[in-house]
Amino acid sequence: MTYVVRRFLLLVVTLIFISVITFLVFQILPGDPVRTMLGPDADEAQVETLKQQLGLDQPGHVQYLHLVEGFFQGDMGDSIRFSRPVTGLIMERLPITLSLAVISLIIVILVTIPLGIFSAKREKKWSDFFLSSFTQLGMAVPTFFVGMVLILFIGMSFQFFTTGGYVPWSESITGAIGSLILPALTIALPQIAISFRYVRNAILEQSKLDYVRTARGKGVSEAIVIYKHVLRNSLIPVVTVFGLILAEVIAGTIVVEQVFSLPGIGRLLITAVSYRDFPVVQGIVLYIALVVVVINFIVDILYAVLDPRIRLKS
Repeated sequence: MTYVVRRFLLLVVTLIFISVITFLVFQILPGDPVRTMLGPDADEAQVETLKQQLGLDQPGHVQYLHLVEGFFQGDMGDSIRFSRPVTGLIMERLPITLSLAVISLIIVILVTIPLGIFSAKREKKWSDFFLSSFTQLGMAVPTFFVGMVLILFIGMSFQFFTTGGYVPWSESITGAIGSLILPALTIALPQIAISFRYVRNAILEQSKLDYVRTARGKGVSEAIVIYKHVLRNSLIPVVTVFGLILAEVIAGTIVVEQVFSLPGIGRLLITAVSYRDFPVVQGIVLYIALVVVVINFIVDILYAVLDPRIRLKS
């Protein structure tokens, strides 16, 4: 319990630190969001009136406290560009980004673990060399280029895949999958290349330990040795990687949503930055930070579940 409390306190401190940095960055950025909202022809009286309505005439620490209070109450103010509540805009587009992230992560897990086991069992063979070389290429190719290649060679060849736009789940499940699968593959492929090497190395490291040789010497089948013993004891470094991968997946949606014209959080963020829509940008940054920090918290808890020694040492 002490371990969980410490991890939770670290989560809270991290969120406070991120909120302070986010607030300060937007305070020093050039540009006046009020003048952006009113246009170049607005007079000073209109500017001052709107600043009072938005609370921008108050001291910095008061604005920060309002930001934190609004974040926890689900009220991040109104968008300058869309003239709508920021929270409503984010919640409207969040299902698209979450669907994309979840599908990407599922692809990464379903491909990485079998490939890592396959490659580790064939260490120093041509198949291991081929997979290792191919993953090096996967790490070097930019995400947007992967997306363009998938659009040209798969999206244009098969009608099932949608290369632009989004079909809601409520409208058509197959249509939603068709509109998300190529963007998800675009995000997943570089992450597969990264996580594959961690999984392979973790399994190789465990496979060379004494308990594995003892199990094999007792006649335990190779499948049980790999899946019950080696894979289970390899999960701690693997969980670490997948925690980082999920954060990368969420970040990757920003670029991929632009490439595939998906109306998700990433595309909203780009639009908000272009129009200096600071309330929207602040809201998105804080919500993304919350997701990433919570993911890391869950990973820390999984450490303690997988290896009780970590809980005892903390």
